[in-house]
Amino acid sequence: MATQEVTFLTDPYTWTTLSFVLVVGFGGFKAVKGISAALDKRAQKISDELDEAQRLREEAQELLANYQAKQREALKEADEIRAHAKAEADRMLESAQAELKAALKRREQQALDRISNLESQAIAEVRAHVAEIAAKATTALVSDKVSGAKADELVDSAIAEIKGRLN
Repeated sequence: MATQEVTFLTDPYTWTTLSFVLVVGFGGFKAVKGISAALDKRAQKISDELDEAQRLREEAQELLANYQAKQREALKEADEIRAHAKAEADRMLESAQAELKAALKRREQQALDRISNLESQAIAEVRAHVAEIAAKATTALVSDKVSGAKADELVDSAIAEIKGRLN
């Protein structure tokens, strides 16, 4: 048998190693390229999700600011309504008090007028009664002491004088 000399190019290990390196290199390149593409896709997806999350966060902040502004407006409006209601209640209270005072004053005046009228009537009745009694007494006295024409004259003058003083 003849021995062959093994050189670098004729050594099967060289070709096996070279094949292995080429397969691994090409496969590794493809794998790295695939992994890189998958990682890029994943990074893009994460970036898109982060952008979406940022957009949603900004929308939420805008909504929060809007609701806070609406709440402030509602509180302000409630304060205005409360102040208006208090002012209206105060005005109504003052009006009711004024009406009550006016009604009491009217009633008091009516009572005073009624009392004054009753006093006037009582005085008139007493005067009339006194005049009548005086006239009767004068008539009786004069008729007992004075007679005739002189008596009639005295009675008439006394009656006229009494009526004049009482009225």
